[in-house]
Amino acid sequence: MTLSPLLPGSLQQHVVDDRVTDILINHETQVWVERNGSLHRVEDLAPGLIDRILERILTPLGRRLDRLSPMVDARLPDGNRVCAVIAPIATQGTCAAFRIFRQRKFDLHDFASPSATTSGGPDLVEIVSDIIRSGENVLVTGATGSGKTSLVATLIDMASSDRFLILEDTQELAIDHPHAVRLEARPATPEGRGYVSLDDLLRTALRLRPDRIVVGEVRGSEALTLLQALSTGHRRCLATVHANSALDGLHRLEVLALQGLSGWSISDVRRMVEAAVGYVIHMSRGEHGDRHIDHIGHVYPVGTDAPQRLHHVFSR
Repeated sequence: MTLSPLLPGSLQQHVVDDRVTDILINHETQVWVERNGSLHRVEDLAPGLIDRILERILTPLGRRLDRLSPMVDARLPDGNRVCAVIAPIATQGTCAAFRIFRQRKFDLHDFASPSATTSGGPDLVEIVSDIIRSGENVLVTGATGSGKTSLVATLIDMASSDRFLILEDTQELAIDHPHAVRLEARPATPEGRGYVSLDDLLRTALRLRPDRIVVGEVRGSEALTLLQALSTGHRRCLATVHANSALDGLHRLEVLALQGLSGWSISDVRRMVEAAVGYVIHMSRGEHGDRHIDHIGHVYPVGTDAPQRLHHVFSR
């Protein structure tokens, strides 16, 4: 099942437009698209049409959207995603966001601005290449849409000789790797059965003989399992976390892990993070939708009473 045939003709044109990354429906009728990094109001739908579209999309997926389950986040087999909310939660009428999955491939130069060099030192591409060749684990941070997933996909393709276990809530990574095993979390059925979390996937992945583990986004109890794995021998792994800066990303990882630990102090968790994470790469998004590596820091221990520190490696 693909997204385009399920949409009216006026919306299909945006799905096939390579410049469009998101189709957004506000207040049941308003249609906006993100094209080349900017939002544009393009048309209005007839009242009730978006609800019929969502029913056609979700029914074959076994998902429901009604007054008892007024929110849904689902992935179609073609990789496109839909997130929708209906009344009474959406107080001004149904809203929906279609994220268009593009199989575009990037290389490291795509994430470097023209001035992306260190003073008298190696350029950004060389720095990141050295990090991937090292035995360090890497945390990629940034806001929504900043390019975290695209960068991780590029880093995976650079390590073509390794066996990857890739874990995602919703499959997003566009990769072409000869030895990658992909696992995807599963929401519960309307009856509350069958739920498979990222934490479940991570515990299974540790037994599937990975060279590198990739966690598409850390945001829950899997943080503790991941840190325990990374600090006890699993190296060269990749994970992403939403954060405003590289340092904020480390702090968020600490807080997420601390939620699953009883009797631990923040200093205890900080030592675990220092043992687990080697580098943090922070992504940012420019005014015109361009996505760049903004900062790279090397994690090093600074003592239990001092705040987590990052040794500066690169800054745009």
